[in-house]
Order: sequence, then C-alpha cells, then structure tokens
Amino acid sequence: MPRNSQHGFTLLELLVVIVIIGLLAGYVAPRYFAQEGKSKIQVARAQIDSFEKALDQYRLDTGHYPTSEQGLGALVTRPNNEPKWAGPYLRKAVPNDPWDRPCEYKSPGEHSELDLLSLGKDGQPGGTGEDADVTNY
Repeated sequence: MPRNSQHGFTLLELLVVIVIIGLLAGYVAPRYFAQEGKSKIQVARAQIDSFEKALDQYRLDTGHYPTSEQGLGALVTRPNNEPKWAGPYLRKAVPNDPWDRPCEYKSPGEHSELDLLSLGKDGQPGGTGEDADVTNY
C-alpha cells in the first residue's frame, strides 16, 4: 500500500450528493410551503373566533356591540361614554391577521349582526385557497 494515498471524495461523488440534496429539496419545499398557507388560514379562523367571543362579552356588559367606528380597539380601550365597559376583553392589543393586515369589523354587519373579515393572502375580497376570505359568517 503506498504511503501517499489520500482519502476523500471525488468530484463525481460530490456532484451526486448535491443532485440528491437538490431533488429532496425540490420535493419537500413545496409541501412545506403548502402547509404554511394552511396554518395561516387556521390562525385567521382562530383569531376571528377569539374576536367574536370577546365581542360577545363586550355585548353582555354594555348591551350592544362596539360600532364600526369604534372598531375592535373597543375591546382593549374603553370607548368614550361607555360606563358599563368592564374590559379589557383581550389580553393584548388587537393583532393583525396572519398576513399582517388588520381584520375588518362592521357592526351592524351586512351578513349578520356583526361581520369580521380577513381578506386572505391576496388582501382582496373573494378568492380561493389561500386567497379566500376568512369570515365569521
């Protein structure tokens, strides 16, 4: 056995490993990003459900929902001329939806007594998949 033999990988072996890693990344990455979109939709639904419960508690205390002008901020900060307010009804400030936009709130709503709406990934009304609106109606 020669004393100067060197151990290591050949260029061909390294290229094969890089191609295998690339193929795995090409297969796994789209599945990961699809799951991320589904997660954001689930978070938006949970947020809207949480807002709806806090708004119901506000209504139990005051006898009415906050106006559209007062918005969801009325769940955290006492509105002017609201003596029966017993909040805050949320532990923290009103969060944006998972796409970093504020949820829309209307009272009275067009579809129910109050409407809560996240416009989805595209930020536009309507849509399908990740772009679909998430609502309480």
